[in-house]
Amino acid sequence: MRGIWTFVEVQDGAIEDVSLEVLGKASELAREKGVESSAVIAGWQLSNIVEETAKYPVDKIYYVEHELLRQYSPSAYAKALHQLVERHKPEIMLFGATYNGADIAARLAVKTGAGLIAHVVGLEIERETGMLIGHVPGFGGSIVAVCRCRPNVLQMATVRPGVLEKPQPAGGNAEIIKFSPELNEQDVGLRLVERSVSPTIDITRAERVVVAGMGTGGDLTPLKQLAEKIGAELAVTRPLADMGAAPRDVQIGSTGYSLRSKLAIIAGASGAAHFVSGIRDVKTVIAINTDPNAPIFEFADYYVVGDLFKIIPRLTQALAR
Repeated sequence: MRGIWTFVEVQDGAIEDVSLEVLGKASELAREKGVESSAVIAGWQLSNIVEETAKYPVDKIYYVEHELLRQYSPSAYAKALHQLVERHKPEIMLFGATYNGADIAARLAVKTGAGLIAHVVGLEIERETGMLIGHVPGFGGSIVAVCRCRPNVLQMATVRPGVLEKPQPAGGNAEIIKFSPELNEQDVGLRLVERSVSPTIDITRAERVVVAGMGTGGDLTPLKQLAEKIGAELAVTRPLADMGAAPRDVQIGSTGYSLRSKLAIIAGASGAAHFVSGIRDVKTVIAINTDPNAPIFEFADYYVVGDLFKIIPRLTQALAR
């Protein structure tokens, strides 16, 4: 078993950003271990995706091509990747923690007897053993557990979107290895009858974000106006998402998404550990809270003690001048 693989997920004819984030980290880990970094692409007629992936830091690309992989089918993809893994035997395989990524990783782990560390926010190689270490938030984000798989099995991990930096294109010399899995119609456990896509915001890519906490009482109007004025996206803490004030797509924290924005204005959030884990990579944090002892102030570059319903409208009005 040797080498580090990254599963490159394709959605709507494009590579998912989290796959590139993971690919960049896999390249770093591979250099540290002195092994090859490889990408795995599965599908049908995806030569353009192969060419795009080759622009990033990767030594090999395994292109798993079969007509029955034209659409994502959990059972067919799991069987195809299982055959590839059994043939080439990687030491580590990484996935983005998307719906499909988590699905296929879990199925492949069962088929191969692999160890799987789920929804990690950090990856490293243990110096003493050379094994993969995954950092996983636990107990609502109040701790980060350091996890590793048992020895002598395939080590796998799924990585949360937005916690790693996307690498710059650099390469183009990757070796392309085509692999044709043995599949039949019975391997396709489900078929796509209809697909409905709703527009969503990739909050992890926003440069400016206004985050609403429970101090808003669910009234997001003033924060929406501020966000519109400064060209920011609006996000929320978990309690507001729980009450349906905003979709899960913009929930920040250990059970939501992590921000890497240049600016985050956080209003009415107390600063619970599970929330602040999602803002640790923000360059500048401005917090507003009525409680002078609010924990959020410990993580803020600037803070204001006061009523957000008085401060935010005045700030928006001042910016309009």
